Amino acid sequence: MTDAVLQKTIYLRATPDVVWDYLIEPDRLAEWFHKPEQPLAAGQKLEMFGTNSGDLLIWGEVRAARRPEYLEYTFTVKPMGDAVSVVKWTLVPVPGGTRLGLLHEGLPQGAEAFGLILALDNGWDEHFGKMRAALHETVDA
Repeated sequence: MTDAVLQKTIYLRATPDVVWDYLIEPDRLAEWFHKPEQPLAAGQKLEMFGTNSGDLLIWGEVRAARRPEYLEYTFTVKPMGDAVSVVKWTLVPVPGGTRLGLLHEGLPQGAEAFGLILALDNGWDEHFGKMRAALHETVDA
């Protein structure tokens, strides 16, 4: 059986340091994703809350945070039950900005989990669009 892995790459017109803030800082995360109560830091709990609802949506633990190149955390959402996946972010400087990579692995397997994988795949695409809009609006201002 092939492992269910989501892999995405986008290019952003900002330095890795600026992009990093959009991955760990509560106010920046709220612009494109979900808002934690504190900045993400290695060894800390991960708790992301709905920006409108205030409900706990994502939880886990931050495993690594190496500014401005690598962030890793465990990731669970309610539809996953007890399953724990891992999200890995890589930031690579490129001429004119940053190449941001996402690897989301350890997702539930099998046909019954395919709907969840599609939802996560679509969700990451939507969030990347929001990140690009928020970040480029800030950089262009």
